Amino acid sequence: MKKILLLLLLSALFMGCAKSQKYIIQVSLGGWDKADYTADEIIGRLDSVSRIIPLKDVIIGWTADADIYREVGNYLHGKGIGMLLWMPVFAETEDVCDNTPAVDLWGRLPGSYSLTEDEGFRFNCPSNPDNIGNVIALYDSLFADCGFDGVFLDRIRTQSFVCGIGGVLNCGCPICEERFKEEGVSLADVRAAWEDMGDVFLSVTGYTPEDGFRFANPLAAKFFEAKGRIVSGSVAAVADSLRARGLRVGMDLYAPFMAPFVGQDYSVLAQHADFIKPMLYRCTFAPAGMGFEYGLLRSSIPGAFGYPSFGMDVDFLNSQLDAMAPYPCDKFPGIEINYREGIVPTSPEYVRESVQAVLDHHFDGAVLSWNIMEAPVEHIKAVAVR
Repeated sequence: MKKILLLLLLSALFMGCAKSQKYIIQVSLGGWDKADYTADEIIGRLDSVSRIIPLKDVIIGWTADADIYREVGNYLHGKGIGMLLWMPVFAETEDVCDNTPAVDLWGRLPGSYSLTEDEGFRFNCPSNPDNIGNVIALYDSLFADCGFDGVFLDRIRTQSFVCGIGGVLNCGCPICEERFKEEGVSLADVRAAWEDMGDVFLSVTGYTPEDGFRFANPLAAKFFEAKGRIVSGSVAAVADSLRARGLRVGMDLYAPFMAPFVGQDYSVLAQHADFIKPMLYRCTFAPAGMGFEYGLLRSSIPGAFGYPSFGMDVDFLNSQLDAMAPYPCDKFPGIEINYREGIVPTSPEYVRESVQAVLDHHFDGAVLSWNIMEAPVEHIKAVAVR
């Protein structure tokens, strides 16, 4: 009898956990001008998706059209689903803010990467207090009365290797130079080391998912540690200001193995976020795609040694899920669910495999990325079938 009661209890607990599993989805509206979809189109899609999978939150943005958010928010709140503003921080704000751009360690503007002619963007200095203040002012002026439950912070980094080495040895403006000095790093020394050693300056002696890459040159290690504290410290200031307004804060992060190169220190960021969303994109041939970014790293510094080959299989996905486990906030790994030929060639099988890996790690859920409006119905159904 005791064994039967124990089995019933475990079964009830299991069912409770299964029922509590919910997903966050993203609605990309395009840029600051007119949205790519009407409120009715968005609500119609959200309604159909919510009939297939349980939803916790919807991340939506970032047009300045407040009426869309109010209409969508009324629908979502009637269903008990949260609405989070998808908001860029260090990029894609030039149309609405007067921000100072980031420069490389030689004071040059890195090139910008774009998937199409209309999608290019630059990054702004992460240390400039005016840039940071502009983000908060942007929320207060455009979005404070739209009914948002939280904010999802995107572009919280420097450029990556998509802009070459200048995107990563960055930002080198006078404000950042002083910030690096406060962290015990001389950017003049970093510049000199790169000019003397070239690619070898960024060589590594090994890699583990727990500790990341181990740089052979101590100055390179100190530079990226300082960069992580500087960039992530500025993100923390933005997050804390928004949380003081009663908002939940989520953060869009590079996968753990690539995050240090763009200034994202998980140990700092996780203390200021309600949840983090590492972009664990194995099937994306664009910025934030894990294999795409790592391939650009290796091609940008071909003379550096020590970088291993990584297969973008489920074992590598599991290694990144393991790496994000220790951090003290909710974790909703980002998995691609949309489809674009040649850029995001996902399949129902890929979606099912990726989501199952997340669930096997007993995380809080997953963010189904990056635009539910472009996700095939078969991909959404693949999430529901486990």
